[in-house]
Amino acid sequence: MTREAEQIAQDYSAMGDSVDLITAVIAGNQMADKSAEDRQDCVDRNTQHLELMVAKDDWGSESMTAINAAITAGNGYTAS
Repeated sequence: MTREAEQIAQDYSAMGDSVDLITAVIAGNQMADKSAEDRQDCVDRNTQHLELMVAKDDWGSESMTAINAAITAGNGYTAS
């Protein structure tokens, strides 16, 4: 199914939110008061979301640099 331009823009924005959340959790700036399991769960879920979205083949000129970096960081994260 082909996404409309508006949907692509919404999806890209949501991906940015996931990047921000992954980055903040790993840095200890968000969810610091939550258990390691909850933080790991959050990073894993958001990383999986990014992996699914980046695999779509109807992106235009959107940059995936920060998204790919967040995927790498998320996959390498182990909450402690």
